[in-house]
Amino acid sequence: MTRSLPPRSLSTGITALVLLLATAGCGMLGTDEKPEAGGPSFTVAAAGDILIHPQLTEQARKDAKATGNGEKGIDFDPMFAGIKPVISKADLAICHFEPVVGKPEGPFQSYPAFLVPPQIATTIKEIGYDTCSSASNHTLDHGVAGVTRTLNTLDKAGLKHTGSARSAAEAAKPLIMDVKGVKVAQISFAFGFNGFEIPKNKPWLVNRTDFKAIAAAERAARKAGADVVILSIHWGRENWPNPSRSQLQLGRRIAKETGIDLIIGHHAHVVQPMEKVDGTWIAYGLGNQVARHDVPTGLTEEGVIGWFEFTQRGGTWDVKAKYVPTFVDIPPDPDESGKLPEGAVEDHRLIDVAAALRDGKDLSDQQRSRYRLAFERTQGTMLNRGAAKDGLRPLQGLPE
Repeated sequence: MTRSLPPRSLSTGITALVLLLATAGCGMLGTDEKPEAGGPSFTVAAAGDILIHPQLTEQARKDAKATGNGEKGIDFDPMFAGIKPVISKADLAICHFEPVVGKPEGPFQSYPAFLVPPQIATTIKEIGYDTCSSASNHTLDHGVAGVTRTLNTLDKAGLKHTGSARSAAEAAKPLIMDVKGVKVAQISFAFGFNGFEIPKNKPWLVNRTDFKAIAAAERAARKAGADVVILSIHWGRENWPNPSRSQLQLGRRIAKETGIDLIIGHHAHVVQPMEKVDGTWIAYGLGNQVARHDVPTGLTEEGVIGWFEFTQRGGTWDVKAKYVPTFVDIPPDPDESGKLPEGAVEDHRLIDVAAALRDGKDLSDQQRSRYRLAFERTQGTMLNRGAAKDGLRPLQGLPE
């Protein structure tokens, strides 16, 4: 199909052999790797759902007592510290902020209508995030007041945001950020809102997924001067590692019929594959950035930070995709005496898996085995739609 929209050249592929060697630790990659020569270039890091369950809030209270930091005795910084080296290294870092925030002192709520500590926004900014998508199935959990309070909190923390809005004027203004001299737009949409309806007198409150609306948002961003447009989309079936038929159909239509340069997906709470369609990378699901479901499945603790290197060549954007497997350590329940099993982790911590295995000389055998499983299972998922042929690989391989 011939399009008048901005073209994109295909990334230079790498062979499966090179991929396997890198994964095994030979020629291990790092965040200091230089993109190939060309025109303007920048990097993007994007991660999955941030969903604060009660156990994570209690961990933040425990950590605040140890650090002496945090507002109202809540400090999320130690929990997220493991991914700061990656997130802070990117030229543009994109989070997905799923819940509604409450007041600093609470009360807080969990599923089905989340109300979480606003202190989390300070940590998101501190570890290096620049902007967050705010359209999710929980956006309307607490109505117009919840949307307003959440966006005010992100503003206060110094985070950009898109997907929900406090006014028609705010909704109509595309979010465009200057990234190393390149104007990068982010747009955000969600499939639905858990039975809550968008108020008829405030149709701009949150973006509901619709192909025509997505295409129109991209056109508006281009008209406002965007060189690159990134779509954050809340879609798919929860706990399904494979993208649904509707994800595949919509993702491919967006890739083929719009000029959107990158699609990053959330909502499934488990990692889903990436694939390249007509020159556009689609990350169907990045899993959880951090969450603590009542019944962890093993897969819900695993996540991915997508790492994308944009380089302009001949007037088109070449995008190379990499990924960073992550894992949320969850302490087991104590026994009847209140003690944890010997060798068990004691705190909820978000881990960069490859970095933890490389640097963690004090890891237990159980941790090493679990982290390796997370890395290898994530790799299998990432590549199961043929992305190896288009160059998808880990940002850093496993150590030998």
